[in-house]
Amino acid sequence: MSSNNGNVLEGMYAKLKEAIADAVVAAGLAAREELPVFVLEVPKDKSHGDLATNAAMQLTKLARRNPRQIAEAIIQHLDEEGASVQSAEIAGPGFINFRLDKSYLYPVIGEALKAGESYGRTDSGDGKRIQVEFVSANPTGSLHLGHARGAAVGDALCNVLDFAGYEVTREYYINDAGKQIENLALSIEARYKQQMGQEAELPEDGYYGEDIVGFAKLLAEQEGDRLLALPQEERFKFFRSFGLERELDKIKRDLGRFRVGFDVWYSETSLYESGSVEKALDALKRSGHVYEEDGATWLATEPLGDDKNRVLVKNDGSYTYLTPDIAYHLDKYSRGYDEMINIWGADHHGYIPRVKAAMAALGNDPAKLTVLIAQMVSLFQDGEKVKMSKRTGKAVTMEDLMDEVGVDAIRYFFTMRSMDSHLDFDMDLAISTSNENPVYYVQYAHARICSIFRQAEEQGIVLGDDYAIDYGKLIAESEYDLLRKIGELPQEVAEAASTYSPHRLIRYVYELASQFHSYYRAERVITEDKAQTAARLALLGAIRVAIANVLRLVGVSAPERM
Repeated sequence: MSSNNGNVLEGMYAKLKEAIADAVVAAGLAAREELPVFVLEVPKDKSHGDLATNAAMQLTKLARRNPRQIAEAIIQHLDEEGASVQSAEIAGPGFINFRLDKSYLYPVIGEALKAGESYGRTDSGDGKRIQVEFVSANPTGSLHLGHARGAAVGDALCNVLDFAGYEVTREYYINDAGKQIENLALSIEARYKQQMGQEAELPEDGYYGEDIVGFAKLLAEQEGDRLLALPQEERFKFFRSFGLERELDKIKRDLGRFRVGFDVWYSETSLYESGSVEKALDALKRSGHVYEEDGATWLATEPLGDDKNRVLVKNDGSYTYLTPDIAYHLDKYSRGYDEMINIWGADHHGYIPRVKAAMAALGNDPAKLTVLIAQMVSLFQDGEKVKMSKRTGKAVTMEDLMDEVGVDAIRYFFTMRSMDSHLDFDMDLAISTSNENPVYYVQYAHARICSIFRQAEEQGIVLGDDYAIDYGKLIAESEYDLLRKIGELPQEVAEAASTYSPHRLIRYVYELASQFHSYYRAERVITEDKAQTAARLALLGAIRVAIANVLRLVGVSAPERM
């Protein structure tokens, strides 16, 4: 279980575990210090009760009896009333199934309502410092679908880690050095010259997008022909700086609209300016893992888990992409994080072993670095795969998608599946207002609860001191299921954080919404019985808190009206 303080389910499970341990000792099956580890879990089949344990099977060697005899002895000595157990029965080879007095679930409501936006928080992360680097797209053009998935999952993961008690730093690595940035500057220069009536060709790998033409027009208006008179080196620096700033502004604007922010924007250029690249190279040479061959400098990564050795400095004296990346990761390690997570695109899979090998060569623990791969997204509309934007006739950008379907649907759908699985995004489904659309279905549960509270208020029913709430009025099996589901949120947050799986919370909130919709269809909330109405409204208030909190963690709004 998570270490969330005061969580109702956790407290209940701990109480029952303690009662089982006491029964084992009282039955003379084992001394307390000899007790083996046993599990207490929710059976998959509800007919098997509320909780089940394998304690009897774990005790066979120690107690020298068969598991069913041990189970009988445990049940005989169990303080059922103290552990809120209504009945216990033996199943199969010796499992014990427990049916609990459901009143143990009632405090879940007060816990959720009192905690409000903090409900579900745990301290399972124990204040560990964790850095998450994600998106990190080259500042040479618009963010595309792969970046959008990395942004959605990365931000949700950071939110979940924070909610689980980790100290999180969000970082964006700006690839602002190298050939691509050089080509960006030369492309803007060529377009600017064309604006000035001069003939100019774009570089071979130049950028032909409309944004580059727009930058050139802006410069022509602002600067006139002044830039033509600058010395070549100075002019290049100007275009480089201008292009980078504009492209980064565009990226920051799109990410802001997507509800994603960063604590650190780390410049690759700063690694060169501070001498960090040379220092990293020197450290690698001192480590004894570097050798010269064919005029190039190599890193022997194969003995450290890579599939082959890698070039650091090419025979023309220029660095490979790997060299500044090593310097960057060395800097990350120097900042003292307990864990570092990189979220990379699908095409970077083969890059993981070489970076980890380089860290090992430098004496750093490669296990502290986790690389998660966000797989590709395929767009579908009218049942057909979409490759081009209708607006521009070019690849669909994150901005196009936000315009077309909205942020809520993208954030929900892109976080819905494990990031290492391919994602098919159905644009028609994402904008539909039907129960088949999962984000609509979940948001509608929240809006429906808000609507019920408005109706109650119109009838003069206000939850507060006027009602001493009698939770004993909640006796339907569906109400117990809802209470248990609400109570599971802290554990779900802890699990999603420890396994880097924010998609778990999407599954959780969908199941909670589904249970609520079924309950709403079966039961009236506002009834003639004032006490029952108060109890049911309080239950709905707790459901609303849990839904809103999960949606916030995954970057989706929780509307009050739909």
